[in-house]
Amino acid sequence: MLGIVFTSLIDMLEEKVSPEFADDVIMEAGLENDGAYTAVGYYPFEQMQRLLGVLVEKTGKSTNELLYDFGYYLFGKLGAVHGDVLANTEGMLDMLEHLDGDIHVQVKQLYPDADLPRFTVISRTDNTMRLQYYSKRELYPLAEGLMDAAAAHYHCTLERETHQLDTPHTYEFSISLV
Repeated sequence: MLGIVFTSLIDMLEEKVSPEFADDVIMEAGLENDGAYTAVGYYPFEQMQRLLGVLVEKTGKSTNELLYDFGYYLFGKLGAVHGDVLANTEGMLDMLEHLDGDIHVQVKQLYPDADLPRFTVISRTDNTMRLQYYSKRELYPLAEGLMDAAAAHYHCTLERETHQLDTPHTYEFSISLV
C-alpha cells in the first residue's frame, strides 16, 4: 500500500485527535517499522489492517466508519499533493470517469508498485453515473469517503447508493449530483 496513505492516516490522527493518540495507535499496532512511513514508500496492507484494528478498539467506530472518515480526509491530502491531476477535470463525474484511464495512470508512473482499485464507468449522464469498483482489499467505504470529499471539492451535492455485486470484491456505486 502506498506510503502516502499511511502518512495521511497518521496526519489525520494527529490533527483530529492528538500526536499522542497517533503514537499510542502506532505502538499498540506493534508494527515492525514502528510507524516510520515515507509518502513515497510502499508498505504491506496488513499494517493498515493492524492500525485499523487498534482504532476500532480505541474509538468504538466500525472499520467501515473509520475507512469512510479516512477517505474523506485523504482526498484533501491527495488533492494537495496531486492538484495538477484534479486541475485537468471539469467536475465530480468527470474526475470519476477519468480515474482509471488518466489519474491512476499518473499515480502508477509515480508509484509503479501501487496496487490500485479499478473503477469502470457502467453508464453516465450529465448528472448521474453508475461506477463499478473492484479491490481485493474491500476498501469501498474509503472510496465513498473520497467521493464525498470530491463532491465538496467540486461544490456539488452527491447522492450515492452502494451495492455489493456477485463478483467477489466488486461493488457498484450509483451516483447522482443534486
